[in-house]
Amino acid sequence: QVQLVESGGGLVQTGGSLRLSCAASGSRSSINAMAWYRQAPGKQREFIARITGTGRTYYAESVEGRFTISRDNAKSTVYLQMSGLKPEDTAVYYCNLDVDWGQGTQVTVSS
Repeated sequence: QVQLVESGGGLVQTGGSLRLSCAASGSRSSINAMAWYRQAPGKQREFIARITGTGRTYYAESVEGRFTISRDNAKSTVYLQMSGLKPEDTAVYYCNLDVDWGQGTQVTVSS
């Protein structure tokens, strides 16, 4: 019942930074928890980060300390600030809210 649109992906060098955005629309309910996942070629979709309705954050150990998830409720948008990017971070990144998913945005980190 909601539409999620990711943006901000692109091509960066190792050690670079990107900020992903996910804008939610179409829901009349307050946003509780949202999450970011990613999927690399030949691999399963994996959990990256989650932020609860109260602002508590959780991270996969592979990105903890490098990525930061945040939200702007006024804009119905969640963000993923990605720093210290590595080639293994290359994947399609997806925004998730309950059972709804965005279409994904490509992140490519060159070595």
